[in-house]
Amino acid sequence: MNQIIKLLDVVALTEDLPEVSLYRGQVGTIVEILGDGSAFEVEFCDRNGRTYESLGLQPEQFMVLCFEPVSRVVV
Repeated sequence: MNQIIKLLDVVALTEDLPEVSLYRGQVGTIVEILGDGSAFEVEFCDRNGRTYESLGLQPEQFMVLCFEPVSRVVV
């Protein structure tokens, strides 16, 4: 499913990034679109809203989380 990634989308990592202590499944928010959409600044916060990591990621490193029903066209 190709999806347009937008500012403030909630995303989850699809791979481990041990060099920055982030692991698959951790949730972050898109806070900036980089390189015409080839990369995205993702901010990771704790339950109190304090940022503990912010870094640029490529779209294949995360998935956008959906909170509403999504229609899927099967071809």
